[in-house]
Amino acid sequence: MGETTIVLDALVFPECPRWHDGKLWFSDVHAHQVRTLAPDGTSAVEVDAPLQPAGLGWRPDGTLLVVKMAERRLMRLAGGELIEVADLNAMEDVSLNDMVVDASGRAYVGAFGFDINIGQPLKPASIFLVQPDGTASVAANDLLFPNGIVITPDGRTLIVAETAGRRLTAFDVATDGSLSGRRVWAALDVFPDGICLDEEGAVWVASPVTGECVRVREGGEVLERVKVAARGAYACMLGGEDRRTLYMCTATTTGPELAKGISVGWIESVHVEGAGVGLP
Repeated sequence: MGETTIVLDALVFPECPRWHDGKLWFSDVHAHQVRTLAPDGTSAVEVDAPLQPAGLGWRPDGTLLVVKMAERRLMRLAGGELIEVADLNAMEDVSLNDMVVDASGRAYVGAFGFDINIGQPLKPASIFLVQPDGTASVAANDLLFPNGIVITPDGRTLIVAETAGRRLTAFDVATDGSLSGRRVWAALDVFPDGICLDEEGAVWVASPVTGECVRVREGGEVLERVKVAARGAYACMLGGEDRRTLYMCTATTTGPELAKGISVGWIESVHVEGAGVGLP
């Protein structure tokens, strides 16, 4: 695998990348912005989102949904303004995290459970299911820091990275969006953060601690490793015209620094063979 290329710099802490409408979308969490990166290198601020934007996704009608991490709310963009879809403060008292939106417009939103960046004791957390009308429920609980989430192309399997559990965990998705059949999809030798899925059914996993992205198949076999230029790799997304460009959100920071918003970040990329599929 070749060396990565830095395709965008001067960021604070990029996270939650998505390929949508020919552009890379991502949250620059501690700059409080949702941004895009076009194939020609042009970058733009699409949404100002105070109190830390995180997971992004789109409903079938094209409406952008944004997780507001620190406010613990799910928002939708309408007329240039972020409007509340669901207030999850009664269900989570630390922070929200990443998200995937399914083909029906239902949002699966992960929670922290504990503040990993300031060294709080480990506490299990949940994935919340937010219906298009804003009704929220617990889709899965007792997860060890649920992070990146993907849904397979057939819509029948959801895979989540349990960062503190050092594993990818899979669930069956019912027609009503409920989750069942919990199982370990892959035990890992890294602490997984953001993830994305390729056409061969393998998952790319961002590893903050080792500064790399790791491609694994179900069962845990490591197929490839890509070392990034920054200290940590926090999320990844397959994009580009042929969905064979692996975009990586990278940063140089530590947990205590990040808790204070101190970070320097980049978007790095590398060409890979397997194209991106599924959601997000």
